[in-house]
Amino acid sequence: MKPEIKEGNVVFSKKGRDKGRYFVVLYMVDADFVMMTDGDTRKLDHQKKKRRKHLCACPFEAPALLEKLAAGQLKDSDVRSALRPFHAGEAAPVSPADHLPQLKRDEQR
Repeated sequence: MKPEIKEGNVVFSKKGRDKGRYFVVLYMVDADFVMMTDGDTRKLDHQKKKRRKHLCACPFEAPALLEKLAAGQLKDSDVRSALRPFHAGEAAPVSPADHLPQLKRDEQR
């Protein structure tokens, strides 16, 4: 069963020009969209709005980031620090290739 996408989750982008990058979900806009950041290309002052169907949730949460966000003390460096293991491949539960849809070859050729 896939983890649900909710606030504080680390997610993997499956579509768009940011495909293959990890982000932290900051809050839900509505049933279809979330606002997220990675602290690097998408900083807190310029968050990314993305559809949920274009994201894959990782089984990792960052509740400390949400606490700092609620207190108004969250910095881009905090987000980068939380995502550093994912970019280095240390804490990623599965490889990014596992999140992408598998391409099927045409058997009739």
